[in-house]
Amino acid sequence: MAVRAQYEGSNEIGVFAKLTNTYCLAALGASENFYSVFESEVGEVIPVVHCSIAESRIIGRMCAGNRHGLLLPNSTTDNELQHIRNSLPDEVKVVRVDERLSALGNVIACNDYVALVHPDLDRATEEIIMDTLNVEVFRQTIANQVLVGSYCALSNKGGLIHPGTSTRDQDELSSLLQIPLVAGTINRGSDVIGGGMVVNDWAAFCGMDTTSTELAVVEQIFGFQEQQQSFLPAEFL
Repeated sequence: MAVRAQYEGSNEIGVFAKLTNTYCLAALGASENFYSVFESEVGEVIPVVHCSIAESRIIGRMCAGNRHGLLLPNSTTDNELQHIRNSLPDEVKVVRVDERLSALGNVIACNDYVALVHPDLDRATEEIIMDTLNVEVFRQTIANQVLVGSYCALSNKGGLIHPGTSTRDQDELSSLLQIPLVAGTINRGSDVIGGGMVVNDWAAFCGMDTTSTELAVVEQIFGFQEQQQSFLPAEFL
């Protein structure tokens, strides 16, 4: 199911939240509303954690993760690291990464099996991604944009990518990721998909500006329409 939300007047949900199949991170802030949207939709199944990263609220852009692990920038404080570790399930590995491209959410896009990364990402970081997130890693661009994490949203069932992606690139990315992809927009025509929404295998959260057509595309590509009978996939029931 796809839900509209807002963070203190901002529609950039992917900037202020991180959602995977085993946890959800929501930025600290005055907006209890934002947190409660996640709590009511996914809180019964996975922990919804209030946090900051590197003393910043733009947590969705600062970290990258999936059901296996969470990567945090080196600027994450010890207290933040401890709080996040304590709040997440024991099987989720939480690792600080010493990477020059420190906004990890902008330069890494992943689901539980595959990660697309910025072509200039450090080799050591690539190894850490493979080990922590338990994924295959591919250096890629999306519509000639190096910030792969900003211009797509992926789950294990499908992906929404930058509207300028050619059909050929779409097919290539789809065969790398082994999921169906569609080029589209979020928040009434924004191409910054990763900044505008978060998604896992049974829920998506988009900005309030997202049109009903954009929402319908989200529901279709991420396989939510087939799920209407059952709110959760079988392994979570």
